[in-house]
Amino acid sequence: MVMTVEDHVVLLDDEGRASGAAPRAEVHGRHTPLHLAFSCYVLDDDGRVLVTRRAPTKRTWPGVWTNAFCGHPRPGEAPADAVRRRGREELGLELVELTLVLPSFRYRAVDDSGMVEHEECPVWFARAAGPVAADPDEVAQIQWVDAEDLGRAVTAAPWAFSPWLVAQVACLAELDERPTAVGA
Repeated sequence: MVMTVEDHVVLLDDEGRASGAAPRAEVHGRHTPLHLAFSCYVLDDDGRVLVTRRAPTKRTWPGVWTNAFCGHPRPGEAPADAVRRRGREELGLELVELTLVLPSFRYRAVDDSGMVEHEECPVWFARAAGPVAADPDEVAQIQWVDAEDLGRAVTAAPWAFSPWLVAQVACLAELDERPTAVGA
């Protein structure tokens, strides 16, 4: 089988600089190297946040609730283009108003099977421009929720959510608590 750029993720050194590429299928395991990813939170016109339940067939964190979607930029792919591509692939969703909100979010987590996620994972917000048509191989269920309700649910039952969502919600809450500059 011939591997193409579509099958690769960007590997990173400890400072977050690109240090190569590797096949996506070979990167996630018990010794996952640091690599580039992204998370996207999708809002609707009413300001609700889309959360998704990962399909039970996913290799990592099957069946848990998480943000709208995540993915990996391909080598040479612009980050915003990667977010838009993955939104179409996973949710059949066109996105508008992409905003980078946590440019340097990084985490490492190990699921119950021993699989490791180790990612530099910038966090994006986007607005949905149309209905969701989720890929059942990726998403078991979707739900539009109030952001404050999501925050309360994550606090009350963090075990029901992906570890990256739990950590990201805490970081996003800190952003909201910073005072706004005069004249901003």
